[in-house]
Amino acid sequence: MDAKIALRDFLVSRRTRLHPGDVGLPAHGPRRVPGLRREEVAALAAVSVDHYIRLERGNASLVSDAVLHAVADALRLSPGERRYLRDLARPERHEPAPAEPAPAKGPQPQAAPRVRPSVRRLLDTLEGSPAYLVGRDGSVLAWNRLATRVFVDFGEYPVERRTIGWIVFTDPRARTLYLDWESKAHETVAYLRTVTGRWPYDRELARHVAELRAASPDFDRIWTELPVLDTTHATCRLRGPEAGMTLELSWETFQLTDNTEEIMVAYTAAEGSPTAAVLRELARADRPSGHGDGQQ
Repeated sequence: MDAKIALRDFLVSRRTRLHPGDVGLPAHGPRRVPGLRREEVAALAAVSVDHYIRLERGNASLVSDAVLHAVADALRLSPGERRYLRDLARPERHEPAPAEPAPAKGPQPQAAPRVRPSVRRLLDTLEGSPAYLVGRDGSVLAWNRLATRVFVDFGEYPVERRTIGWIVFTDPRARTLYLDWESKAHETVAYLRTVTGRWPYDRELARHVAELRAASPDFDRIWTELPVLDTTHATCRLRGPEAGMTLELSWETFQLTDNTEEIMVAYTAAEGSPTAAVLRELARADRPSGHGDGQQ
């Protein structure tokens, strides 16, 4: 991903979503384009117009952190959007991948990822909570048995297609599993948008995004909206294993290894709720816990 282009697109998108009245400015009649003008953003951030224009063009190397904070304030950025802006403006802080031959088009067969046995055991101890470990591109690296009963059997997918993005956008089952599929879709794209800002030189990550844009019009539509992940916890509603059943779950993310690219996602239900009872029944039915492909 070209960090300069991504920075330009992000700033323009956040500038155009604001109206003068949102930031206490007079409208001064109709506008040819929506949102704030560059001059107005510069004034709100207390920087010169030329300074802001250089930043919006992707030339952030000479922009101080103080200016970045001021622009973030002017554009009313959320905490997640502020982190994304900083990642794009400071790409040198993330080491680019070494040069390598141009990758072949299309997914390539991959070996199953290696996950520490202690991490797999930790997943298995969460008997009443569906949980899985994801990598940088949303690839599902490991999971517990209950996750396969609540979501899908991740072991069914070839390793190169075993990603949250590929499952959500190309497996028809996902659209019936997630009762608010559009919300899950935005969350998935926002995650990928965020990590591409953090690792703009990752060719495999860029290829994964390109394949999803080509495979799914919905992914491409949401990608162009430039959503950014703004939370590490939320709730979701899933279709249960029996007709008419709804599972109401909360999820949290944890970094449980020394690899900052690996995140565990664990789902829980409120104590005493119908969903908690369903999870207990599914867990009892599935003992002993097992592993999918690539889990041994």
